[in-house]
Parts: sequence; structure tokens; C-alpha cells
Amino acid sequence: MRKVVDWIYRGLQVLLTLLIAILILPVTMQILARFSDRVPNYIWTEEMARFCLIWIIMLGASVAVRDGAHFDVDVLPHPKTPFGLAVSRMVVHAAIFLVALIFLGFGWRFAEFGYDQNSELTGINMITIHLAWPVAGLTWVLFTLEKFYDDYQLMKKGKADAHEPG
Repeated sequence: MRKVVDWIYRGLQVLLTLLIAILILPVTMQILARFSDRVPNYIWTEEMARFCLIWIIMLGASVAVRDGAHFDVDVLPHPKTPFGLAVSRMVVHAAIFLVALIFLGFGWRFAEFGYDQNSELTGINMITIHLAWPVAGLTWVLFTLEKFYDDYQLMKKGKADAHEPG
């Protein structure tokens, strides 16, 4: 299972890189159009940049959940044992998991809402943008379940170490 999660994670990283590369094109065209009469002022560039940015934010948040690079607040005391560390991490991961379920559930309804709409500028069906929310929620669920498993293994190790005669 870990290999599948690693494959998804690497795919997200590649997709993020591609989206950032794609984002450079419309933004550069917008800048050049403002300062030059030779480059036409296309309307679609603003929408394309916005759509890329939305996906970059959502997929970047997914990568951050896997990396543990998202912010967290030290509310709990710093644990002194592996067992305590596992429990404190599980509390943080439970909060992330709850938000992931919210994004997945409400994001799906949001995507269904987008399915009934088209962009006025480009004619693109809005589900292509609205789908970013449930996709982010799904990857967060997957990555936090992986982290729960790792924490559970740490918890078992911490209990075993506490019971060993030293």
C-alpha cells in the first residue's frame, strides 16, 4: 500500500511542477500585453492563470499534508516518550482528517454544482476547477491514514519499550 501512496505523492509533485510551468505562460502574456502593443490582450489568460493557481493551491496542500509541512500549533505539551509522541501526532492528524472529510464531502457537492456551469470566457465546464476540492480531500484522507498507521506503529513500539526491563 505504501508504494501506491508513494506513486500518488510523486504524481502530485509532477502535476504541481507542470501546473507551475503552465501558469508561467498566461502570466507572462498578461505582463507583456500590458507593456507592449505587439502582444494582444487576451481575456482567457486571466482565467487560465486563476484555474492553474486553484489547482496548485489544492495539490500543494496535499503534498504538504504528506510531508508534514503544514502548520500546526503546539497546544499539547511536548511528549517525552515515543508513545506520547504518537498520541500527540494522532490528535493533530485527527484534526486534519476531519477537515479532509469536510473537503471531500462538501467538495463533491461543490463539484456537482460546477458540472452544471460553464465558464463564460472559455466555455470550460467548471467541474474541471471545482473538482480540486474533493481531490484535495481524498488525498488528505489517504495521507492522514498513512500517518495514523505510522503513529500506531510508533505507539506499539513505545508501549513495548516501556514494558522492557532495563
